[in-house]
Amino acid sequence: MEIAVDAMGGDKAPVVEVQGALEAARELGIGIRLVGRKAVIEKSLGKNWDGENVTVHHCDEWVRMDEAPLKAVRRKKDASIRVAFELVKKKEVCAVVSAGNSGATMAAGILALGRMEGAERPAIASVFPGQRGPVVLIDVGANVDCRPRHLFQFGIMAHAFASVCLGIENPRIGLLSIGEEGSKGNEQVRLTRELFESSSLNFWGNVEGRDIFAGKVDIIVCDGFVGNVALKMTEGMAEAFARMLKQEMMRSVAGKASLLLGSRSLKRFSEKLDYAEYGGAPLLGVNGVGIICHGSSSPKAIKNAVKLAARYAENDTLERMSGLLLKNGGE
Repeated sequence: MEIAVDAMGGDKAPVVEVQGALEAARELGIGIRLVGRKAVIEKSLGKNWDGENVTVHHCDEWVRMDEAPLKAVRRKKDASIRVAFELVKKKEVCAVVSAGNSGATMAAGILALGRMEGAERPAIASVFPGQRGPVVLIDVGANVDCRPRHLFQFGIMAHAFASVCLGIENPRIGLLSIGEEGSKGNEQVRLTRELFESSSLNFWGNVEGRDIFAGKVDIIVCDGFVGNVALKMTEGMAEAFARMLKQEMMRSVAGKASLLLGSRSLKRFSEKLDYAEYGGAPLLGVNGVGIICHGSSSPKAIKNAVKLAARYAENDTLERMSGLLLKNGGE
């Protein structure tokens, strides 16, 4: 198994991508192909690189964060993210991991691999730490305007992903709304609920924003506009909570002592809230595997994204996903 890492994506590329790739290769035994400008990548590899399990695939261009995604991917045929997905198409690698422009990652995935049979629109899924285990939120930014049929398909794709990659048996699906009652929400939500209720999926009804971490359901479905707001809000809340807690405990001697004595517990708690534990967000609905990471990803996040990509690629997730879509009336 070999996975392509877009070495030119991310805020601190290629340093972070290279470090994460090396950790993945050593700890997980997964082959990595770093895609991007060879000279700068090899400089970052430095003396830590012995050549084993990590290779470099040269290309001259990359897509910047401030570029229009689709236009850039179409114009820059030698861009690292486009080349990475072309390697998947050629079956030279089995997946792509990128911390670059998320819109470009999605565009490159669709252009190179095409949509999965049965899927009208690809979607981005994000994994949250819930009280009872991981929770999948879909969509978190790929589609800001959706029809009920699209949301229904998002739920189907997330069901396959959660079952195979996260080991959740018969995952519970909830529809994000402003109230639990079936009459609550806009027309989009009400019509989507009808589709879920008439399906064979394990649909638990509407859920509210406060249920994201509660573990009431395993999958939460919404459009990309709402999902992206929820994603950014929860990330900001976790960071702010950690800072405020530390500031408050440093106000007194007793608080400082508690902070010292409880350092291990606090560390475990912080790890549960850390997005790097899950690595990145899978792009679902294309004929291949792509993991989208934060632009500010750490080496740990890149390593775990590679781990997630490998799990996604090796367990027939794509076949199961497409089969579920077609079974439930996919196009």
